[in-house]
Amino acid sequence: MPGRNTHDEQRNEENQATGNRTGFCVGEYILPEGPVDVILGKDVTLKVLYKKQDGDIFIWIYSDGKDTSNVAVLRPDGSFSVGKAYKGRASINTTNGYLTLKSLKSEDSGDYDLTIVAANTLSGAIKVRVLEPVTDVVIKSDLPEAIEHNSTVVLTCSSKGSFLKFTWLNKTKAIVIDGDRITKEDSQDGLSSKLTIRDVLRYDLSQIVCTSANTLEKQDSAPFNLTVNYGPEDVILTPSLIAEYVPSKSNFNLTCSASSSPSATFTWFHDEKDIQATGPVLTLKVIEEKGFGKNPADYKCVAENAKTKRFVTSNVVRFSVMEPISGVSITGPSDILIAGNSSANISCQEKAGKVLERVWLKDGKTLSPSTRIIFSSDKSSIFIKTLQKEDNGNYTCQLSNTVSKENAHFKMVVNYGPETFEVTGKKEVELGDNLDLRCSVQSVPPAKIIWKINGTVIPNETKEVLSLKDAKYKDSGIYTCEASNAVTGKNATSSSTLSVKEEIEEGLSDGAIAGIVIACLVAVGAAIGLFFYCRQKVPMSSPY
Repeated sequence: MPGRNTHDEQRNEENQATGNRTGFCVGEYILPEGPVDVILGKDVTLKVLYKKQDGDIFIWIYSDGKDTSNVAVLRPDGSFSVGKAYKGRASINTTNGYLTLKSLKSEDSGDYDLTIVAANTLSGAIKVRVLEPVTDVVIKSDLPEAIEHNSTVVLTCSSKGSFLKFTWLNKTKAIVIDGDRITKEDSQDGLSSKLTIRDVLRYDLSQIVCTSANTLEKQDSAPFNLTVNYGPEDVILTPSLIAEYVPSKSNFNLTCSASSSPSATFTWFHDEKDIQATGPVLTLKVIEEKGFGKNPADYKCVAENAKTKRFVTSNVVRFSVMEPISGVSITGPSDILIAGNSSANISCQEKAGKVLERVWLKDGKTLSPSTRIIFSSDKSSIFIKTLQKEDNGNYTCQLSNTVSKENAHFKMVVNYGPETFEVTGKKEVELGDNLDLRCSVQSVPPAKIIWKINGTVIPNETKEVLSLKDAKYKDSGIYTCEASNAVTGKNATSSSTLSVKEEIEEGLSDGAIAGIVIACLVAVGAAIGLFFYCRQKVPMSSPY
């Protein structure tokens, strides 16, 4: 067997002459490109690109760069032999010349040369790397905690394995190595990597993951977190915009917030003097208990971080305290009110607080003075002369000052009617039809209704709508609705004539003609009677 160096020199010369890469010679590829990586203890099969012919001899030789050893030889008759060092671990596929190695050891790493003795002698080589499994990936820090903008942190990621490459991630995003603030340095033995971060920021060291990998395996470290102390910053006093006055004894308070790790502590100031109050919330109760709030004053907070030794002052707010309006009540007439006869006085008063504005509303709309509606000089009461039906409704007095607004309500009922009165419905219907007669009347309280036909009371019909089912000839006549209001003592009537007739196609039957004649006579008689009744009735003038 030729020496390793002689063999390499010969192959290199052939490659240079033919322009071929490692793994083939004499112008023909016989082995795929390498290297071939295999995990320690696993099996590998080295494939051959050359198609085996009868009579070919395949010779596999191992080289570690210093020494060579025979792995296996495949003879023309299909038999093969295995070198002593590979007994039980190596075999050749007699069909294609593939070499299979089992249970690979670290010392199996190296070059595997194949020489094919055929019509032309071909040779090639492929590198095999036996890789140790990637395990025990761990991140450690040189500092227990850091201060933002001040600290430099060095993280070390160590791992077991072979031919390792290290990648650093912040959560799932690769950390950008800029070579200035953030640098990365891998150890010479390839088993560790250092990540150095200068002027560390608060988000630099959250959920840091180190990935150790070779061509076959990779493993992530457990997420690593390092506390970065920062702040306080963004110190904000809320509410930042306050009215000139705040309500006395209300749940009003001032809140101071800051972005800080660890959490900031707070000190409160009144016109630059320490209030001797701590915590993120300053309540109005504390302000009043300490005798503040009677006059306008400035309030602010100062946030401090015990770790970073920094403190920041908030914005300033200015206000004083005012008592809110309370105990608002409204009174009005308790007697029965009748349109055209009555008047009303409505008064609105408060028990506490200074009223700066009074507004009167009726049914949600602003009420203004008029010739009938008279406001007192301070608008605490209104007087309405000669009530009308339009004065019915809900009255609201609305009292307000800078810190409060209170309402009180009164519902006033003005009785009137009945009026705007009429009976509506069809004048003619066919025999068997259904119809409704409606007695439309305005009245407060609702009027009592009585229905009559041709002057005769219709029993049990006291609703505004009179319904007739399956109309008959006898339903023809004059329908009168009588409405009365027990409170106002007024009455009103309205009538409508109804004619029931048979549907006629070729002419009227004798019975139908007789029915029509009777209905007409009844209508004429009723009209004459109504005429004389109205002549005797004294007309009643409207109160409006």
